Amino acid sequence: MEPGNETQISEFLLLGLSKKIEFQPLIFGLFLSMYLITVIGNLLIILAVSSDPHLHTPMYFFLSNLSFVDVCFTSTTIPKMLKNIQTENKTITYEGCITQIHFFLLFATMEIFLLTVMAYDRFVAICYPLHYTIIMNPRVCGLLALMSWMMSVLNSLLQSLMVLWLSFCTDLEIPHFFCEITQVVQLACSDTFLNDIVLYFASMLLGSVSLTGILYSYSKIASSIRRISSAQGKYKAFSSCASHLSVVSLFYCTALGVYLSSGTTHSSQSSATASVMYTVVTPMLNPFIYSLRNKDIRRALRRIIGMAVLYGPIVLGLKKYP
Repeated sequence: MEPGNETQISEFLLLGLSKKIEFQPLIFGLFLSMYLITVIGNLLIILAVSSDPHLHTPMYFFLSNLSFVDVCFTSTTIPKMLKNIQTENKTITYEGCITQIHFFLLFATMEIFLLTVMAYDRFVAICYPLHYTIIMNPRVCGLLALMSWMMSVLNSLLQSLMVLWLSFCTDLEIPHFFCEITQVVQLACSDTFLNDIVLYFASMLLGSVSLTGILYSYSKIASSIRRISSAQGKYKAFSSCASHLSVVSLFYCTALGVYLSSGTTHSSQSSATASVMYTVVTPMLNPFIYSLRNKDIRRALRRIIGMAVLYGPIVLGLKKYP
């Protein structure tokens, strides 16, 4: 592979989800709504965790990190897509495309690590409840989060820098609504063997390690729950990890569905539509899953909403009459 970008390209063309002009207002409204719901929902989770002392535990620490990552994950792609639809301009600069690849991989990898760490947290809480606070102390939680961020940065940095070494031809149309790395690599004129190997190896390593850790944790959790004698104890133990299990199932099932659909269909446009599930829908549903199935989060959210209703008119009155 020759270093550099021989054609000195300045921009790519994002074809989006549909080429039909009459569908663009519908797509714009739908994605704007989903983006606002995602941002507001996840920010409410972060606010609830940070404002309630009862939620200052390892599980909610990682949940607030996951909510932050979800906001950043969707913000990497959706605002640019909305801008392109509104301005009727499908271009994205070369630098912007590489930047989008980097941050998309960064937050996608971080999401995988966080889901794995959260499974480990539930494993310790249910299988070793007496030693939970000792094992999952603030220092360990901080180290787990830091290691996850470091590994995510290294992975995204390596893969985005490798794209910089590729040279491109005149065909610069990306059949997607964002700069998806496999689509960009396929447009290269130069040899992409090393890029393909690194991308495949990184995907398999991250996926296998994460799934193995999650499956092992929940197999041990299931064994511990079966040994609990009372039905109430079993329900309480299961309910503490039901939300995380739902989020994990949603994330990996949608990602697997996108992978299988891309392998069975020859239409890149269909693959782009399928990828909406894990890039947009999953981050949007995560706050609902945790708020609906978790009474602590519901209580904290009700308190925040109650304070907003109570003090909102007072604040507005002070601004009106200084």
